[in-house]
Amino acid sequence: MARNLVFILALTSLCISLVAADWNILNQKRRNGFKSESTSGLKNYCESWRINVELNNIREFKVVPQECIAYIKHYMTSSQYEADSERAIEEVKLYLSTCCHLQGDGKDAWIFDVDDTLLSTIPYYKKHGFGGEKLNTSLLEEWMKESKAPALEHTLKLFHVIKDKGVKIFLVSSRSETLRSATVDNLINVGYHGWSSLILRYIYICGNTKGVLKMNSRICKNTNPRQEKD
Repeated sequence: MARNLVFILALTSLCISLVAADWNILNQKRRNGFKSESTSGLKNYCESWRINVELNNIREFKVVPQECIAYIKHYMTSSQYEADSERAIEEVKLYLSTCCHLQGDGKDAWIFDVDDTLLSTIPYYKKHGFGGEKLNTSLLEEWMKESKAPALEHTLKLFHVIKDKGVKIFLVSSRSETLRSATVDNLINVGYHGWSSLILRYIYICGNTKGVLKMNSRICKNTNPRQEKD
């Protein structure tokens, strides 16, 4: 492996976290003159919908289609979810063992996302309709502050395999900076330790304006001494 190469662990969340469909396939069928979906047809549709969400083909949706909530619940609490997670990790381990030669000199890095990669949000969504309800960010953050999210066990094992190879581990998350202490406590409590850095969203306030720091954005132009330069 080339020195300073950064691996990005792109384990697409199997949990249907903040996304879902605006339209109802049953209504579409009726408008087009078709009969209601059979049980088999509905299952096929929901499976296809879930896969396409994971592939990021379906984007910017607010709730799981109502007719698919039971299916999503069944999948997320089933042995198939566990099997899919385990297989994804095994493929990552295979890639890691064959792609390159790690120097163990601290110049190799690996990036993990936090939610639904290291920590599971399934307990939260069990209480909130498995994506059938619009996301309430305040409620989700209150749950995150409890630091009770369980580890995804297969990823936890991978985390330590990578760390033991001398690779520096960086964690990234869409969680806000205000959740840093709760996130660190949660990670440590379920067995993660020894990462190099945890990168969270930085919330900035300019007068009465509140926002999220993004790459290449201008922050509090002409008023904030920390504003970014071109």
